[in-house]
Amino acid sequence: LAAQRPTATRPAAGSAAIAGAPAARDLARLLDDHWRWTLRASPVLATTLGVRDHDRELGDLTVAGMARRAREAAGFLARLDRIDTTALGDEDRVTRAILRRSLSALVEEERYPQRLVLFTTYAGWHTGFADLPDRHPFRDRRDVEAYVARLAAFPAYNRGGIETTRAALAAGVAQPCAPLAGYERTMADVVAGPAERSRFLHPFERRPGAFPAAEWEALRARAEGMVRDSVYPAYRALLAFYRQEYLPRCRAVAGVSSTPDGAAYHAFRVRHETTTALTPREVHELGLREVARIGAAMDSVARRAGFAERRAFVERLRTDPRHYARTPAELLGAAAIVAKRIDGELPRLFGRLPRLPYTVRPIPDAVAPGTTTAYYGSGSLEGGRPGVYWVNTSKLDQRPLYEVPALTAHEAVPGHHLQIALAQELDLPPQRRYATGIAAFTEGWGLYAERLGIEMGLYATPEEEMGRLSYEMWRATRLVVDPGIHALGWTRERAIDYMLEHTALSRANVEAEVNRYVTWPGQATAYKVGELRIRALRERAERALGD
Repeated sequence: LAAQRPTATRPAAGSAAIAGAPAARDLARLLDDHWRWTLRASPVLATTLGVRDHDRELGDLTVAGMARRAREAAGFLARLDRIDTTALGDEDRVTRAILRRSLSALVEEERYPQRLVLFTTYAGWHTGFADLPDRHPFRDRRDVEAYVARLAAFPAYNRGGIETTRAALAAGVAQPCAPLAGYERTMADVVAGPAERSRFLHPFERRPGAFPAAEWEALRARAEGMVRDSVYPAYRALLAFYRQEYLPRCRAVAGVSSTPDGAAYHAFRVRHETTTALTPREVHELGLREVARIGAAMDSVARRAGFAERRAFVERLRTDPRHYARTPAELLGAAAIVAKRIDGELPRLFGRLPRLPYTVRPIPDAVAPGTTTAYYGSGSLEGGRPGVYWVNTSKLDQRPLYEVPALTAHEAVPGHHLQIALAQELDLPPQRRYATGIAAFTEGWGLYAERLGIEMGLYATPEEEMGRLSYEMWRATRLVVDPGIHALGWTRERAIDYMLEHTALSRANVEAEVNRYVTWPGQATAYKVGELRIRALRERAERALGD
């Protein structure tokens, strides 16, 4: 691991640094410079990967900082384009292509005012900071002091986010009003209790054995003071800004095309997220075809379950209390049991499994009511953190148990955890080992992993099979409703009705999902497009290899 650890001082692992060709050497130097730049811009990521150079920093959310990063990305892009591609080996050509795609997107995005929107109903800088206790290592004094320094740095970081959000308002690119109902809880709930019981002090609940007690308590007292005097006032300032300045200027129309240059921005986002040249209209039409195909399969399952038509079966699934957990512990337990069951199947399907383990945790209360059913948080062997399968235990009457097998296959194994943890172990440049931002690949794999549940015998009942098909239909309807909202003039209500009609998802899940699509244009199109490509690649392999 030490040999593969990405440091700020030596060439990136897996690059062609030792190769003799000038093109390979140039690429290796560029990769090394780019990785240092990446870690400077993402200091918390650097810490989690064991690079300690930026341990006390949070990053720069200002407009000036965004412009500087775009200029620097353009500089890297120019260097990359000067390298003779024909002189590179196969692996280096792939690396160059991936890096070029990432840099080009950073440069292109700078032309759109929508880049100034720093939060969605899924995530924002304040929710990301609220996750710091779960992401920051706590192994020695240096870790703890860095954590306290980051608590102290939050007010300036937060002011940068507010400044950029004011610029977004001035540019006419506020988020729509309807999805923001209740969103202020993501700020207010973080500071609802006394500082001494804040989530930011949770890491101090268990002292590392080698840490002297008196020293530990002194650091805890410093952290509590930072929470009380720095973090809490910053969150309250953000909440006041949100209530007094932002909400009064939210926009009425859901589609981003109603904002300046919004149609072009959405088309860019679709290209970026799918990694294709598909237009929003083409994505919409692909979605309609997939909805029809999956709908026929759902009709077949409904008939096997004894229902004359799908709608009656879906209504039973949505309303029968037997399909819902009564307590958060019951839902977490169901997810954990399915996860361990899948673990036992993995050696039959895969010849190599990751060393990094994962765990199952509830999504924090402050963000759970407005976010999705579950999500994955990547871990790090270098940082001493497991992967985390985060399960939403709010609104239990809207979290059906028949969805848990497909959900777990996607978010944990063989989905996100298996893929991302294995990638971290490869002898490749860090730009590829940690390339979780290519959603068509990571989310496409997650959806493909749900399908692997069929081969594992994961869907033992018609209800669970309908849950899997409903999840596949969910991703197909995304292809319909995202362009519908942002390119074809659909309202939020029309998108909700469409998804309720075609999936077995509960209303709460559908509303949370549509809110995400409205506030995060284009991202939801990645899943199904990526999955279809992975399935096509598998079919090609099966034709070539047979049994």
